[in-house]
Amino acid sequence: MPRKSSRTPGPAPHSRAGAPCPCGLGAPYGECCGPFHSGRAAAPTAERLMRSRYSAFAVGDAGYLLRTWSAGTRLGSLDLDPRVRWTGLEILGTTGGSAFHREGTVEFVARCRVGAETAEQRENSAFVREDGRWVYVGGAG
Repeated sequence: MPRKSSRTPGPAPHSRAGAPCPCGLGAPYGECCGPFHSGRAAAPTAERLMRSRYSAFAVGDAGYLLRTWSAGTRLGSLDLDPRVRWTGLEILGTTGGSAFHREGTVEFVARCRVGAETAEQRENSAFVREDGRWVYVGGAG
């Protein structure tokens, strides 16, 4: 639930390398999405980019979200609502998006809590390669 803003906070303090990765793959954050967030590695597929972007929302890494957003659709800045606690990601389906594709889609449901309220975001996100790396283009809810 991004909002436009003039600041882009870094990763939240709870994004320790040994903690479970928020993306749901079961690996520690430092071995899963952490290397993508730090820039030490690039997501090899559209689905892994989607998962790493979800994790970036969960750990508060707006900079990563902006860096992995297509230049043609990227916001100028991004302010993440600190009240939102992301609680789960479910991948519903994918098309394309492998190492052999130039574009792909990832359909997902992301669940969160805002105070006592629960919410979910459903989207079929589009991804393309720019300069050899997967980037988020946009999606339909």
